[in-house]
Amino acid sequence: MQITIKDKPKKLGVLIPGLGAIGTTFIAGIELIKKGYSKPIGSLTQMGTIRLGKRTEDRTPILKDFLPLVNIEDLVIGGWDIFEDSAYDSAKNAQVLSNEHIELVKNELKAIKPMKAVFDKKYVKKLDGSHIKQAKNKFELAQMLMTDIDNFKTANDLTDVVMIWCASTEIYIEEQAVHQTLEAFEHGLKKNNPAISPSMIYAYAAIKKGIPFANGAPNLTVDIPAICELAKTNNVPIAGKDFKTGQTLMKTIIAPGLKARVLGINGWFSTNILGNRDGEVLDDPESFKTKEVSKLGVLDSILQPEKNPELYKDLYHKVRINYYPPKGDNKEGWDNIDIFGWLGYRMQIKIDFLCKDSILAAPIVLDLILFLDLAKRVGFSGIQEWLSFYFKSPMHLPSLYPEHDLFVQLAKLKNTLRYIMEEEMITHLGLDYYYDNASEAK
Repeated sequence: MQITIKDKPKKLGVLIPGLGAIGTTFIAGIELIKKGYSKPIGSLTQMGTIRLGKRTEDRTPILKDFLPLVNIEDLVIGGWDIFEDSAYDSAKNAQVLSNEHIELVKNELKAIKPMKAVFDKKYVKKLDGSHIKQAKNKFELAQMLMTDIDNFKTANDLTDVVMIWCASTEIYIEEQAVHQTLEAFEHGLKKNNPAISPSMIYAYAAIKKGIPFANGAPNLTVDIPAICELAKTNNVPIAGKDFKTGQTLMKTIIAPGLKARVLGINGWFSTNILGNRDGEVLDDPESFKTKEVSKLGVLDSILQPEKNPELYKDLYHKVRINYYPPKGDNKEGWDNIDIFGWLGYRMQIKIDFLCKDSILAAPIVLDLILFLDLAKRVGFSGIQEWLSFYFKSPMHLPSLYPEHDLFVQLAKLKNTLRYIMEEEMITHLGLDYYYDNASEAK
């Protein structure tokens, strides 16, 4: 199959529902990088490399030099929030970045003022904002968002936009009849069906307008049949869900290593303490359940206990999240891992990961924006499983299981990029070496 890549836009619009800690850390970071104050550390698109061809060819370009990606200088950012604060005031309130960094890009942050958000306290019980759209039903709210999108494009002379959810975790919702078809979903919007959350309204509005959408929270948002159907019909790429930061990032690094060495695991206890708006939201049991489900699925997928029952069948996996305001954005994740090895002898691994969630999430936001725009220009649509690398609970086709192993995810991502650029896939078999030597021996 021949790949045709449309020219990249002169400017790419970025619309962010939720200009809180993650959103403003991303925006401020982009402006600081553009001014030369820092480097895009953590961004695969900006600093990661990719091997091409045989190792003897020594072709290992940086991804941004290999791919026709939009330059970060050409991003135009806007968004919605339940508070009227500019990105500058919101960044100050979030207390992720130093005042020194914030002041260096003060004018750029002050220029970004959020549009009124689609919000309902029933879905995020710990938050209460007043900068909110009012309408008689959810369908009208979706229409208002589409008008916002059109106005944003017109005001900034844009042809292309990507939307990425950086807002809070919503309450746990299970897939229901209203989610099964586009017809049922649109009827549900008009009837204010409670199984349609605000994040779904944003996703629907974006995809209706032909805009790629990524879900950075564990909400049931784009991973429902109705939205997937709309994405395929409108030729729109979608990705999700829940940015892979902090403790789950560590799990997807450590668990594949233990499995590779065929070491058994009796138990994996994980607890987190965090503050900031994210911690406050997750202090609500219904929102925590949404996050818990996202976190708990990781180990089963990687370890496949049904295939390795002697090693993992009885694994006890527990996840806890505790709201602790003094921590702010400085989340601390503790893991106690009880493992066993040769002759069943027991050992333990202890991990104490002190991290800044928003610092880990910001480069993910950048990469997803650039990759989703590329996917749209290539003609990809629907679920972009090759972007699983960035998510705790990656979307996948119903007939497949999700891939959680970070290293398998990275291999899949890079091979997809090679495919797009019509380069040979890398399998690491090394058969050429053996064939070449066999030929010489003859």
